[in-house]
Amino acid sequence: MPNRTANALPVALAMVFIVSSAACGADAGGSSPEPSTPEGETRQTTRAEGEARDQDPAPEDARRRSANAAGPVEVERSVIATNLEVPWGFAFLPNGDALFTERDSGRLLRMDSSGNVQEVQTLPTRGYGEGGSLGLAVSPDYERDGYVYAYYTTEEDNRVVRLRLGEEPEPILTGIPFNSYHDGGRISSGPDGMLYVATGDAGDPSNSQDRSSLGGKILRLKPDGGVPVDNPFPNSPVYSYGHRNVEGLAWDERDQLYASEFGQDAFDEVNRIEPGENYGWPEVEGEGGEDLGYVDPITTWPTSEASPSGAAILKNGAIPQWEGDLFVAALRGQRLWRLELGPDGGVTGREELLKDEVGRIRNVVQAPDGSLWVTTSNHDGYGSPVSDEDDRIIRLAPAGG
Repeated sequence: MPNRTANALPVALAMVFIVSSAACGADAGGSSPEPSTPEGETRQTTRAEGEARDQDPAPEDARRRSANAAGPVEVERSVIATNLEVPWGFAFLPNGDALFTERDSGRLLRMDSSGNVQEVQTLPTRGYGEGGSLGLAVSPDYERDGYVYAYYTTEEDNRVVRLRLGEEPEPILTGIPFNSYHDGGRISSGPDGMLYVATGDAGDPSNSQDRSSLGGKILRLKPDGGVPVDNPFPNSPVYSYGHRNVEGLAWDERDQLYASEFGQDAFDEVNRIEPGENYGWPEVEGEGGEDLGYVDPITTWPTSEASPSGAAILKNGAIPQWEGDLFVAALRGQRLWRLELGPDGGVTGREELLKDEVGRIRNVVQAPDGSLWVTTSNHDGYGSPVSDEDDRIIRLAPAGG
């Protein structure tokens, strides 16, 4: 096995691509999972047309006008870290250093601004199937409390812990259902200072509709693991339910939450998340649930084009023509999706980036300098390395920036 802790200095690639600020094409339907389902399992799906709900367009419109006035820039791709193994969760410290997990090894790694990668510690995960060392978040009050949050799989459950770097993790939420697939795992500090946790149904679809189960949900916690008093269900961490396997969380400038979600056989999704709402799994996959009281996704994909994992919305970023766009990493689809969001929060256009160029893409995050970082996942058991340097972190930024 290659040395995973060797320094990873930035390596510029020859390829440069230019993206215009025009709309990126009409929306399309479909989905995809990772893998789709346990072998031999199929189900009936439905879909129907849905209308996006109204939101105040003023803040985003003003931001887009400002970004467009700056004009498009050439976007350059460069490799900033190599020889990793299934990098999964990412978070940035106040000084700009990046923290990230490796799913299977359990290692928590730190990369400084020069590209030097060092191991901080190994998290106590069993690393099995799609479970392992997954999401990361940094406390909004890190400079005061020093806490980092992690989501990982044990022999008993998926759990959320908090820790100070190099110290023993302290569990703050246990008992999240686990399996070799559908473990969810994305966590993020929301704009309200609360901790949001994305879980999967752990292969049991009934978990998703059972509000007493932590599986198939988006959960909202206080930083100490307590339940916020303004959660939609009294004394419950459940924020939304009826999810199959959520691996991406992102907020826009209006603090609206979006989530990427694996479907089963027909439709992968991006959902606009509202507190207390039911997103339909397993009764509905993709669109077609509004008449049944479920919330429809704002966009879907066919199984060959997605398996959507990490998500990010570029805010005050370094690429003006992408300002305010939602980016979704595609595993089976082997591309980065750019979704243009309209004033009402619906998807008005889509574009494929890095298609079939770097293999499976696990995550996309906005770095402190406004660039986008994309991680490959070619050692995850479903893909094959496309480079001797896999897995990698790839930076998308203005040419020369």
